[in-house]
Amino acid sequence: MTSLSAAQRLGFEPFVESAPVELRPNWTEEDVEVVIRAAYRQVLGNEHLMSRDRLTSAESLLRNGDISVKDFVRAIAQSELYQNKFFHTLPQNRLIELNYKHLLGRAPYDQAEIAYHTDLYNQKGYEAEINSYIDSPEYQENFGDHIVPYYRGFATGRNQKTVGFSRIFQLYRGYASSDRALSPQKAKLMREIAQNTASPVYIGSTAQALSGLSGGERGKFYRIRVIEGAKAGRKTRVRISNKEYLVPYEQLSSKLQEINRKGAQVTSIIPA
Repeated sequence: MTSLSAAQRLGFEPFVESAPVELRPNWTEEDVEVVIRAAYRQVLGNEHLMSRDRLTSAESLLRNGDISVKDFVRAIAQSELYQNKFFHTLPQNRLIELNYKHLLGRAPYDQAEIAYHTDLYNQKGYEAEINSYIDSPEYQENFGDHIVPYYRGFATGRNQKTVGFSRIFQLYRGYASSDRALSPQKAKLMREIAQNTASPVYIGSTAQALSGLSGGERGKFYRIRVIEGAKAGRKTRVRISNKEYLVPYEQLSSKLQEINRKGAQVTSIIPA
């Protein structure tokens, strides 16, 4: 949703320039190892993984073709390893934030989502809570059975809310950071979700907001570049057309929502 220069400043450049990790037909041993590493990195929130902690049985099943990438992701999220890192050590609201980040690649949108997962865990337990993300239509539409989940909140897509863009930056603070660093015990989004607001996008640990996305200036115009017909998260990307819109700051939010409803993908927003 931002230009490459903005992505570099904010620390998510690797996700702008790289394609989703997918286990394609006729894969090699090298291919499956790349998938395994990517799945651990994503689901464990970029935590360092000791060799003794690897899920060797699940890895073997994936290598033998007995389970899908989706099933391997489920195995990690339901493992004692994941529970010890996040479930047993964090308050429930923080765990829900991270489940959204790790398994759906985005931040929670509203209080209804938090309430739903809180009630689900209380009524049906941990396994049902994890399965609710992985077995959801949203997961299937974006990742299917063979793609490792990835952070989708940095670009717009069908059925994504624009508020998720600013919120993902409170859950993601750079490719080298982990989810158990920087005050990990505290939920990051609960106040603004309860108030139905969104915070500005700040650059790193500074107090400087990213111009054109949050903290923009009224009266200024911004250029929105869009790919229409892009199918994000699919096995192929079909690019039907590229378009640009010149939009005043006051109309940015409504225009982004309109683009989102059309199923188009925003590739950059820059000052005109």
